[in-house]
Amino acid sequence: MQELEHARKDEVESLRTAILAAHPGIAERIKWNAPSFCFKGDDRVTFKLKPKDCVQLIFHRGAKVKATQGFSFEDTSGLLQWAAPDRAIVTLRDLAEVKAKKKALCQVVVQWMEATSQ
Repeated sequence: MQELEHARKDEVESLRTAILAAHPGIAERIKWNAPSFCFKGDDRVTFKLKPKDCVQLIFHRGAKVKATQGFSFEDTSGLLQWAAPDRAIVTLRDLAEVKAKKKALCQVVVQWMEATSQ
């Protein structure tokens, strides 16, 4: 993170801190040149650092494709934009939006991790 050059580095740092504090089972590692959050050893939420005018988090079910039949997730936060039946994206434009949505985002991160690790 010290070497990260990104226009939204403050937003990334704020989200990293919040997500790691959201649940004791969440761990972090670098995956695809970006911070990725793991639960029970599997990557579940990964930063997408391009484009540089926003911060995106990709909600996925791990590095390997899994069957989507029978998978469902109810997003009560309204933050997730579905890219596939089992992959979603959250886009945050600036620090004000990060601050306004951080609590709801952390809740949906924990719900996602618990739902996708079963």
